[in-house]
Amino acid sequence: MTGTAEDRQRHIVRAARATGSVDVTTLAADLGVAKETVRRDLRALEDHGLVRRTHGGAYPVESAGFETTLAFRATSHVPEKRRIAVAAAELLGDAETVFVDEGFTPQLIAEALPRDRPLTVVTASLPVAGALAETENTSVLLLGGRVRPGTLATVDHWTTKMLAGFILDLAFIGANGISREQGLTTPDPAVSEVKAQAIRASRRTVFAGVHTKFGAVSFCRFADIGDLDTIVTSTLLPTAEAHRYSLQGPQVIRV
Repeated sequence: MTGTAEDRQRHIVRAARATGSVDVTTLAADLGVAKETVRRDLRALEDHGLVRRTHGGAYPVESAGFETTLAFRATSHVPEKRRIAVAAAELLGDAETVFVDEGFTPQLIAEALPRDRPLTVVTASLPVAGALAETENTSVLLLGGRVRPGTLATVDHWTTKMLAGFILDLAFIGANGISREQGLTTPDPAVSEVKAQAIRASRRTVFAGVHTKFGAVSFCRFADIGDLDTIVTSTLLPTAEAHRYSLQGPQVIRV
């Protein structure tokens, strides 16, 4: 398949979304074109916000039309996510009421929370509620609403209305993208509303996410960098870049 640039680029996006990443060598062979042609296609796709280039390849950017499922997230960057989750859970301090966001990293944070003291966890995530439901000393409040199939989390006005009634000590928030210019973003407006409401309801906000989230921009903005107290990521985010985020207000912890 050589085809037009548009055909090739459509194929590349489909392949990236199906498998989670693509590499230049394989694409060049599949498409029957030179590696430089593939690199040019990847540059064009990155300019359009459809992929992020890596050394030797690219991975898909989540957008209004494409979002990875929780099942997929549970298989990518797992050791990095575990380190980040443990470090984030250590920021609990004397918080007694905690919001835990939907997503795989927040789920790992929930599992890393201390079991030896009373804690109330508010969440829109069915997997988070399930993971903590039988934990001693932990009281779980599951927010009602419409359940989104890919992430198994509740959304819409029921969810945000219930959240609006709470004053929480701490929120652990995830995002599909975080950038210095556009803040924190997510593909779905309904999810964006829940996240924004959780941040409004909380005295402290901690963002936890892998290095690939940084610089990525999705469809709906729900917070600015300055709304965060702490960012927890890994050492795969360069020191200089972490420093640029810290200049906007939050402490940045790299593990």
